[in-house]
Amino acid sequence: MFGGHQVSQEAEEKHAADVALAGKFSELLEAARAAEGRLRQAQARQAPLEEQQELGKTFDAALTEAMQAAYAAQRAAIGPRGYDDWIFRRKAMAKTPVKLWRSEADALLTLREAHRLGGIVRVPSSPAA
Repeated sequence: MFGGHQVSQEAEEKHAADVALAGKFSELLEAARAAEGRLRQAQARQAPLEEQQELGKTFDAALTEAMQAAYAAQRAAIGPRGYDDWIFRRKAMAKTPVKLWRSEADALLTLREAHRLGGIVRVPSSPAA
């Protein structure tokens, strides 16, 4: 059979999982925005450091989930064949929908790393009793 390519069952399962995660991207991004809003409000009212640290960690977790969903959307846009065939995957990376998801995921990754470097408040340790 010419031109046909059978996709493995494992690739189909991974693709289905990525499609499901990609479908949650909007709500995960909204959750990250809400977490950032709560963190910024706590910073503005000069909340205790422990509270700011906890909100910073919550924002970090929400950013991570949104970023993972964006990368899943990128893989879903490539298609199930991209899990088995690296040449197909490389060619698909040049298509516009895949590029858009890649730039979204990279932007979220950059935001998360910047937040980890300077956005999570360090709470001084209490002296030993």
